[in-house]
Amino acid sequence: MKIEHLGIAVKDLGISNELFEKLLGKPSYKEETVGGEAVKTSFFEIGESKIELLEATSEDSPITKYLEKNREGIHHIAFAVDDMEKEIQRLKNEGFIFINETPKEGADNKMVVFLHPKSTNGVLVELCCDRK
Repeated sequence: MKIEHLGIAVKDLGISNELFEKLLGKPSYKEETVGGEAVKTSFFEIGESKIELLEATSEDSPITKYLEKNREGIHHIAFAVDDMEKEIQRLKNEGFIFINETPKEGADNKMVVFLHPKSTNGVLVELCCDRK
């Protein structure tokens, strides 16, 4: 398991892309809309990990709801796993609560599941693996 990316909720992807391009000294390598999550994403590579900027594309997006309660900032941490089903079962056996136990399509060619922050010290945790 490794940190795959940090997800950062933003109000305006264009403004945030400019900021992170200046901060990191390089442009985003990919922008993508994930319709099922109602978000537009932008990715920056940082060594072996990534930064994912997330902008809501609708009023019922999880990012819209997050930004109504919080300010812009870190939304989730994502861990890359080799065997999603095995990891889901291991974490369920350890007592973790999932938002979704069935992997769904995420950004950057990944399948994803989320653990509920109530079981992870208030941190939204994403598990991801490459789509097959």
